[in-house]
Amino acid sequence: MSSANPSPLWQPDQQRIAAAQVTRFQAWAAERHGAPADGGYAALHRWSVDELDTFWQAVTDWFDVRFSTPYARVLGDRTMPGAQWFPGATLNYAEHALRAAEDPTRAGDPALLHVDETHEPAAVTWGELRRQVGSLAAELRTLGVRPGDRVSGYVPNIPQAVVALLATAAVGAVWTSCAPDFGARSVLDRFQQVEPVVLFTVDGYRYGGKEHDRRDAVAELRRELPTLRAVVHIPLLGTEAPEGALEWDALTASDTAPVFEPVPFDHPLWVLYSSGTTGLPKAIVQSQGGILVEHLKQLGLHCDLGPEDRFFWYTSTGWMMWNFLVSGLLTGTTIILYDGSPGHPDTGAQWRISERTKATLFGTSAAYVMACRKAGVHPARDFDLSTVQCVATTGSPLPPDGFRWLHDEFEGTPGGLWMASVSGGTDVCSCFAGAVPTLPVHIGELQAPGLGTDLQAWDPQGKPLIDEVGELVVTNPMPSMPIRFWNDPDGTRYHDSYFDTYPGVWRHGDWITVTSHGSVVIHGRSDSTLNRQGVRMGSADIYEAVERLPEIRESLVIGVEQPDGGYWMPLFIHLAPGATLDDGLRDRIKQTIRAQLSPRHVPDEIIEVPGIPHTLTGKRIEVPVKRLLQGTALDKAVNPGSVDNLDLLRFYEDLARTRS
Repeated sequence: MSSANPSPLWQPDQQRIAAAQVTRFQAWAAERHGAPADGGYAALHRWSVDELDTFWQAVTDWFDVRFSTPYARVLGDRTMPGAQWFPGATLNYAEHALRAAEDPTRAGDPALLHVDETHEPAAVTWGELRRQVGSLAAELRTLGVRPGDRVSGYVPNIPQAVVALLATAAVGAVWTSCAPDFGARSVLDRFQQVEPVVLFTVDGYRYGGKEHDRRDAVAELRRELPTLRAVVHIPLLGTEAPEGALEWDALTASDTAPVFEPVPFDHPLWVLYSSGTTGLPKAIVQSQGGILVEHLKQLGLHCDLGPEDRFFWYTSTGWMMWNFLVSGLLTGTTIILYDGSPGHPDTGAQWRISERTKATLFGTSAAYVMACRKAGVHPARDFDLSTVQCVATTGSPLPPDGFRWLHDEFEGTPGGLWMASVSGGTDVCSCFAGAVPTLPVHIGELQAPGLGTDLQAWDPQGKPLIDEVGELVVTNPMPSMPIRFWNDPDGTRYHDSYFDTYPGVWRHGDWITVTSHGSVVIHGRSDSTLNRQGVRMGSADIYEAVERLPEIRESLVIGVEQPDGGYWMPLFIHLAPGATLDDGLRDRIKQTIRAQLSPRHVPDEIIEVPGIPHTLTGKRIEVPVKRLLQGTALDKAVNPGSVDNLDLLRFYEDLARTRS
């Protein structure tokens, strides 16, 4: 266990600790709100969960949240689900996102830096962003869009998507988006649930050096979404607007100051979707106020972002990290929008974008870090990354080798590299644990739970565990927890998703360890945990060990309970080009798992596969594969529209058939 080796990989120097916003916040909160002045982050965190109301009041004061009408109290009913935050208050998310534009000295600074596969940044200033949002919000009102109406985007990560989200929020309508690489069926599975009145859409997108025409998909969306009153055409590939569609340029042409509709704190801001690997994706509704205060805390205090920063996270509009990236505007930060392949024209692409845009925080996936390591990319040697203060990763746990590689690659840089492996979920559009600028980084560990988040590891009886694997639970409400799911009138689906195991306590579905020095280790999804002879292990631990072998591109491990009481644990491997699965490689895989993890978790079979299936947001599909292997029919085991390559799943379906 990592807690037995507490020497950190990286530590912030005193200068960084003193300059961090969380340090200044703690001193201020000690003076104004009774927070502990001493004891560092651990003491601040304890106070933030013990004095939840006072902590969140302090956050709104520190970030000068503008309430159009004041709140009666911070937390009304605090039971979960259904906690009521800031009852009586009204505000507007978009007003806060555009606040920097009110400062005449900043109006000409870049709010957005847009980068495509040419890697040449193009700026949209704060003044121009505010003007476009004002113009579009006025046009939405003219179209009859009212508070609570849904506005949808079938758009890539481009400035128009940000403008459309902010204009929607300004009106008090509800934003929802999908990336244009989603097929029409996948988009309809999402958008049909929420019945949008407006659709913003591109004609296509560019990815991997190619143009992808999406006009047929757009036509299908228009046919199958009968609630649409207007379709807005964004000619990314330069085509004419289809008949009956409005032109983006015409809707954003006027010089109109934005009008921000004051809405209740718990008024819906956007709808996000679960991956939908089984059944329809859950349509997760989060609130204007809840997202505003949670993201101010997360981006301002945890990510340490402010007006001098440039924030780049590789993402698409179909992933919650895009919404999180847009919220960088709340802290007056320049956000970097990259629309393109993560590895075009070569694996080093994201580092090159960080260099060209002078990013200070670069966020990516753990998979990208490991791909760079395998491809022999040397970021700090080959690119000028002198502005980068932090490299953050999410999507899956960053393996220990990823921590070591990042540390070693940046070893010569002043102060070294702050590595923030973070973990949260679409469900809260935030992090449960991760970045803290004032704490050390230990290999394979997330630095600490987030402020205001009482994160614990529980055993099946609900007993907290330290230095042992348990279920990730959150025992107190967070403002960005869903206000509801769409089309879940009695709240049953919401309750069953998080609160059926431990009543009144959020169970997220991850295995974690909370260490005795306060950090967190993520072991993977608890519903796909490998449990052999009572020894539980997360799939992420197996992937981290096996994928060090150069012959293995990617792997998937499944533990299948058999009808006769037995347990079958196959390891599926996707080989690197030129590699062969022979007895020698099989033996090395088994030896690696036996030596590094546990003899009990050596797979029963090692099976070569043509590829590993993923959700549309890039996560390995484990539970549906397990269901297939247990004999569930493909259409019952998985929602076909949620998968990147359905043909890969047919391999597992055929395997189940031949084994039965």
